[in-house]
Amino acid sequence: QVDVAAMARLFGYVDVTDSGFIAAVFSIAFNPFFWNVVARWEHKTRALSRGFGSPHTACYCLGTVILLLNCVRSHCFTEAMKSQPKLEGLDSHGAYYSGLAIMAVGTLFVISSFLALGFTGTFLGDYFGILMEAKVTCFPFSILDNPMYWGSTAVYLGWSLMHASPAGLLLTAVVAISYTIAVLYEG
Repeated sequence: QVDVAAMARLFGYVDVTDSGFIAAVFSIAFNPFFWNVVARWEHKTRALSRGFGSPHTACYCLGTVILLLNCVRSHCFTEAMKSQPKLEGLDSHGAYYSGLAIMAVGTLFVISSFLALGFTGTFLGDYFGILMEAKVTCFPFSILDNPMYWGSTAVYLGWSLMHASPAGLLLTAVVAISYTIAVLYEG
């Protein structure tokens, strides 16, 4: 069962009508929507590959756009956290170092996923017809499905704990929900 009182206390610290919070929610939800729509459009039409002259160039350009959108998302997330109050119970050395450890594990998953997949494997190369020779099964894929998504979620969770931010915790839940929907859509 969900502790409704705990949720009510959390929402008491978060102004969901704040423009920075709304911008963060929008950027979190927009990113996976954008890359899935563009990738499927490319797969059906090959319009980007034709427009850029090759599937590799098109994939690298889309990957760059995705990276820039992720920077915008992270900026919006951080600004939303900074503009809202801290949770006193989380404003401690223990919570800070726990957040740092969670963030480190998340970063490990994100970086090791990227190294295992390469740029085109990470940034939707299969939709451009750039296929890998075999399914990647090495670490971190050997212990977790979608390690880049869950690593990224862990980074945001750790960042939120380090800043004792209830707004960050709520935004992390939005990240997790967005990635869960993306996984369902992509699968």
